[in-house]
Amino acid sequence: MKIMFAAAEGAPFAKTGGLGDVIGALPKALAKKGNEVIVVLPYYDLVDAGFGDQVSYEGYYYTDVGWRHQYVGIRKLIRDGVTFYFLDNQQYFFRGRVYGEGDDGERFAFFQLAAIELMERIDFIPDVLHVHDYHTAMIPFLLKEKYHWIQAYQGIRTVFTIHNIEFQGQFDSSMLGELFGVGYRRYADGILRWNNCLNWMKAGVLYADRVTTVSPSYAQEIQRPEFGKGLDQIMRMESGKLSGLVNGIDTDLFNPETDPLIPHHFSAKDLSGKALDKEELQRRVGLPVRSDVPLIGIVSRLTDQKGFGLVVSELNNLLRHDLQMVVLGTGYPAYEHDFWWFGQTFRDKVSAHITFNLELAQQIYAGCDLFLMPSAFEPCGLSQMMSMRYGTLPIVSEVGGLKDTVTPYNVVTHEGTGFSFREFSGYWMVKTIERALDVYHNDREGWRDLQQNAMTRDFSWDTASQAYLDLYRQLIPA
Repeated sequence: MKIMFAAAEGAPFAKTGGLGDVIGALPKALAKKGNEVIVVLPYYDLVDAGFGDQVSYEGYYYTDVGWRHQYVGIRKLIRDGVTFYFLDNQQYFFRGRVYGEGDDGERFAFFQLAAIELMERIDFIPDVLHVHDYHTAMIPFLLKEKYHWIQAYQGIRTVFTIHNIEFQGQFDSSMLGELFGVGYRRYADGILRWNNCLNWMKAGVLYADRVTTVSPSYAQEIQRPEFGKGLDQIMRMESGKLSGLVNGIDTDLFNPETDPLIPHHFSAKDLSGKALDKEELQRRVGLPVRSDVPLIGIVSRLTDQKGFGLVVSELNNLLRHDLQMVVLGTGYPAYEHDFWWFGQTFRDKVSAHITFNLELAQQIYAGCDLFLMPSAFEPCGLSQMMSMRYGTLPIVSEVGGLKDTVTPYNVVTHEGTGFSFREFSGYWMVKTIERALDVYHNDREGWRDLQQNAMTRDFSWDTASQAYLDLYRQLIPA
């Protein structure tokens, strides 16, 4: 198949979260299976700084963003069997960051128009065009309403993936004419209108041939008011074309046997290196070096979504136990302050690092015994899969992808890969942590079985990508 991805970010070029990880890994896995795959991304200044000497210049064209006649430079790089095309316009993309600009609507309107017009320029008409999150959600609409007259585009099938329904791309309706150069008919008749504004994500859901989320549970959750962020009615209406496919992780990159960022390597068969990694981590973050104390890791954005209201409210209670905790992340100032305070007050138990450091993150995955991820909602989540890869057992709330990827420990059969709680409350989070501590101290055989189960679970993109291939094949006429 010929497959094209269009997204606002993609590892290793520009990444702010899970979307970047997917765009970095899924196309590579599909290319390994013999498909012809291209990825279209904005050419940010950070891409230029990191990869400018590797990209080739392939020419340019102009696209009309409303009345604006805008330059589009074409830059190209082939990596891991995937051809990456970067759309260059310094006015829009040399901003020092990916998102958060006051004109994000105009920036990504330009990108979507330019990405559609790129296909003819490079003579690549895909069988499937796969777009991601609100930044590219208007592409299925534009293909059917603005570019339908181009005969070559008429056979393209579209897939729209929702990575996080919270961010929907809500703008004034004037954008349709001002930026996209289309009429108001589809807004006036209600198709593009939601809460009296233009909603890009709604457009993607309605116009794409298939809609996916990044876990089966999240696909069900967003059809309910408490998770749908106002779009649950639309998701229920379109549930016939909605499915959830669990993400994978790059198992070559996240590999305890070869990871260059951890001091000691280990495997599911030989965990002796993990014990040494724990010692190194304790020493690095200033905690007492003790092999007998359970070490709990957190690598996360410190936000309400990630459940840190629960953690902060219960931390005094938790620290009555003999445990250690290392925290790495940034987020809401109140949570940053609270973790810093606990780190200063309980120096023998809590080490807080209000920053992000990739090397330290890998060492937390490798050196900790437990990994705490009590999210209020989690479309897929990658950290729990990364921690399991390193034999660090996750403690999670049973939502979204956490529910789909972490199997709770069964004390009788020794099945499971971690620990989980169903009711989102501080009480049940603490009870689940206490259960994990009990297994750690009093059931070493069960603990080892859990580690073996977690480390041998298949989270590879080689496996996860097959579900996407099966979906694509359903769309293409035999």
